[in-house]
Amino acid sequence: MSASPRDHIPEHLLDALVQTAFEVIGVVSRVAAENDLSLTQLRVLAILRDREPTMSELAAHLGVDRSSVSGLIDRANQRGLVTRVRDTADRRSARVGLTPAGQELAGAGAAAIRDGIAPLLADLDEGERVRLAELLDAVLGGRR
Repeated sequence: MSASPRDHIPEHLLDALVQTAFEVIGVVSRVAAENDLSLTQLRVLAILRDREPTMSELAAHLGVDRSSVSGLIDRANQRGLVTRVRDTADRRSARVGLTPAGQELAGAGAAAIRDGIAPLLADLDEGERVRLAELLDAVLGGRR
């Protein structure tokens, strides 16, 4: 009988990953709350910082159904954070983008998250930070 993948995760690695996740989620949750956003709304702003996906693409990226995304985008639109524009390639579809206010909030949120996470990385030199980013990319397997 072969060992399952979970048998190869040392307890100290599991503990370190979980503790790191709690620390990061704490920072992100604080930033979301300070801006009267849910975690998912903050994530939407982060996704839209560098792309204008269709509603279907955004739903797939978030891992939720399209009707959930419609509600999220409606609320963000009411706050003046996002716009919907008809997709020039498919007139039945709409693309979602950030307004200037949405860009400003997304940028401020990213800066606040960076500031909140900085203490976690303070003892790492530049090479260690680069290596950590590479390792985390490998762990995520391109799911960012």
